[in-house]
Amino acid sequence: MGKKCMLTNKKPNNGYRISHSHVKTKKIQNINLQTKKIWSYKQKRWIKIKICTKAMKSLHKLKI
Repeated sequence: MGKKCMLTNKKPNNGYRISHSHVKTKKIQNINLQTKKIWSYKQKRWIKIKICTKAMKSLHKLKI
């Protein structure tokens, strides 16, 4: 499965960690993944998915 959002397909970002002497070392900026149970109206059951917090916020906006 890996570190990927199931709704938005977001994945970790590559970047550099820069020290005081400006030495660059590679780092990975992971997304904020949460496992969440969401009710599926189609299947009429709870589904457990891994989604990022930004997707959770947009799902919350759609419900209201």
